[in-house]
Amino acid sequence: MKTEGRRPVAERLAGINEIECITPDLNGVPRGKVMTAEGFLEGRRLQLARGVLLQCIMGGYPPSEYYGSDDGDVALIADPARIFPLPWSDQPTALAICDAQELTGEPSSLSTRALLKSVLARYAERGWTPVVATELEFYVFAANADPSQPFQAPKGIDGRREDGSSAFSVSSNNGLRPFFAEVYRCMAALGLPRDTFMHEMGVSQFEINLLHGDPLLLADQTLLFKHLLKEVALKHGLSVVCMAKPLARAAGSSMHIHQSVVEQGTGRNVFSDERGEATDLFRHFIGGQQAAMAPFTALFAPNVNSYQRLCHPYASPNNACWSYDNRSAGLRIPASTPDARRVENRLPGADANPYLAIAASLAAGLHGIEQGLEPSAPMQGQIQVPEELSLPCTLHAALERLKRSELARELFGHEFIEGYVATKTLELTSFYNEITPWERRVLAAQA
Repeated sequence: MKTEGRRPVAERLAGINEIECITPDLNGVPRGKVMTAEGFLEGRRLQLARGVLLQCIMGGYPPSEYYGSDDGDVALIADPARIFPLPWSDQPTALAICDAQELTGEPSSLSTRALLKSVLARYAERGWTPVVATELEFYVFAANADPSQPFQAPKGIDGRREDGSSAFSVSSNNGLRPFFAEVYRCMAALGLPRDTFMHEMGVSQFEINLLHGDPLLLADQTLLFKHLLKEVALKHGLSVVCMAKPLARAAGSSMHIHQSVVEQGTGRNVFSDERGEATDLFRHFIGGQQAAMAPFTALFAPNVNSYQRLCHPYASPNNACWSYDNRSAGLRIPASTPDARRVENRLPGADANPYLAIAASLAAGLHGIEQGLEPSAPMQGQIQVPEELSLPCTLHAALERLKRSELARELFGHEFIEGYVATKTLELTSFYNEITPWERRVLAAQA
């Protein structure tokens, strides 16, 4: 992505007819407008209704008081380093990731990309640069035309569907090699470097690890990768699902965030001293993560379905404990060399907005450093979660914690937190307006 960004924009858009100008909404869904290449290169201003930044996952909006009663616009300003011809498109089309700016020129307080930028600026004031990597899990299913029916794995080459025994398999029997070959080709065309790839624990579940780097770059790459997956899947008659828990009695899908902080100029990891030992900054970073985990749970687990994943704690820990190389802790310190010492936040699901999840996690760590917060003692083995380190286990409870959090308002602004809670409350109400098959099956006969 960096090499592409150095080429002149006009050169990169040679032969392109249209530009999809997108920015992440509150849920991390790409929203925007399609512009002609001529208009884009001429620098015509593109505007979008401000309320779109708070659009519900169902498509509706909270009351206009949360995004401006006049229902005004924001300007979409393309990031010159994030403009790409789309390799999966049958038409000569490009995509531009944009910042949402108020018409007065300031970053919009409702933009999650702007929120992440503001967190990074606070690190820069100290002469530091955070380094992150995301691990994204997702399911590849057969096309699912009827949402009342469970998802199914695609039929394999032998005519059968996976039964859950293929974790960490490298077999081609699942018949997905052509799909993944196009995914890899598109990633290369977009300049998305991949580290490792594997078949995960679930039925037709996979994980990709993106290379560590600048947090804004990683958030953009994660957004692009999820968009790419869904677009390529459509071409292959498949459905890629990034829900946190798409299948009952199967593994959920996470988006673990690995975090470290380096000095600008030297690149020295501030979590390790010259002897290779953990520093006070490392300890305080963990303390901040622990302090913010409960009030920020709704930012890491943003949907009703997120808590389906978290209520099955194996490898999806719903706690603020920390541990060395223990996957049952919400905060894991992977085994590493001192220069790679990092904190892995294991709470976010694959459904989380990458900009918001990374911003919240890094802001929490910096809060701990600024306040000199001390973490609890590390835990090992089978963790018994103390009450003070337990987290909300429903979206309603998580929103109540976020609503009461002065820290959240201090870090992300009153308008954003109020708008976030309003949108998520609307989504939760929509969920409660439906009756599930379990309720009809179990309660109708007994209640």
